[in-house]
Amino acid sequence: MNHVHPHSEMPVQDFLALGLRDIAYVKPSAVSDGEATQLVFEIHTADGTAVGAAATRELAFAAIRQNGLEPVSAH
Repeated sequence: MNHVHPHSEMPVQDFLALGLRDIAYVKPSAVSDGEATQLVFEIHTADGTAVGAAATRELAFAAIRQNGLEPVSAH
């Protein structure tokens, strides 16, 4: 069944899929090796799949752009 939001002509599934091929999210995360905790910036596809990590937010954004995607911060 293809539901349509009452204020839109776009089916809900199409709306939910917006950006799936264009956006990647950067999320800060603490990683511990048992002795020290380090902050890393995880890279996730729009559907939430983790695809990488970087030491800084800037490096994560650069990696995303190098792969033709638009970076977005997630908190």
